[in-house]
Amino acid sequence: MRSPVIAASGTYGFGREYGKYIPLSELGGISVKGLTLTPRQGNPPPRIAETPSGILNSVGLQNPGVHAFIRDELPFLKAHPGLAVFANAAGSTVEEYGEMAAILSETDVDGIEANVSCPNVKCGGAAFGTDPDVLARVVRCMRRQCKKPLIVKLSPNVTAIALMARIAEAEGADGVSLINTLMGMAVDIRTKKPILGNNAGGLSGPAVKPIALKMVFDVSRAVSIPVIGMGGIVTGEDAIAFFLCGASAVMVGTGNFTDPFCCKKVTDEIADFMDSNGYTQVSDMVGKLELN
Repeated sequence: MRSPVIAASGTYGFGREYGKYIPLSELGGISVKGLTLTPRQGNPPPRIAETPSGILNSVGLQNPGVHAFIRDELPFLKAHPGLAVFANAAGSTVEEYGEMAAILSETDVDGIEANVSCPNVKCGGAAFGTDPDVLARVVRCMRRQCKKPLIVKLSPNVTAIALMARIAEAEGADGVSLINTLMGMAVDIRTKKPILGNNAGGLSGPAVKPIALKMVFDVSRAVSIPVIGMGGIVTGEDAIAFFLCGASAVMVGTGNFTDPFCCKKVTDEIADFMDSNGYTQVSDMVGKLELN
């Protein structure tokens, strides 16, 4: 990629809206809105609740379905030279994850990001990414049918995220991305009800950055495959902290909601830092954190 900065899934749509502000070809890549086999309407509103230094969301994977994405959105994205397109894929069963991998492998996407933090219909609503055995089955099934680089997006809602990363690596993942959102809740004390229509949602934004940094640090030491870091990145300095903790690239998500130029700003600030400190490539910073 021409830049280590990727727009995070669920925060950049399919790039059309943000393309009005910045040339998409200036990004390293975009992980598109989470895709499923068939269209989904998502969860009932309200779907977003602002929190101190972040937001809670429970959008619920609203999307037009993978075939509509391939037909209507992928040609638009591939028209931007140098933009890496990652398809964020989700399923309701292990078999659906495999089917998504097979379908997307026959397209021009540059990689597939497995969204394993989705409700698992066959396991009583538990997220795929929080059960080690189920995670192994999902990645194994996708790997058998995936002809593209396979990135597994890890859930932070686990006891030992490094263990989950090792499972993904053992089953054939080419990389991992983390962290996905932390589960949280917001309450309206006047109505005595949760603010979100789905009651609970995923917390993202600067509030989660310290947790994300520690998890990226732990995972980067546990696996040999590349790590993509995310969680509260809104400046170049944020991104560089993730590089030092072991991330080879970063994703910018919630920051795009407050500043549509956020991805470009982060990219430019990384370049300025590198110029000022004598770095010629991002890999010179990766994993160079010096512990006390």
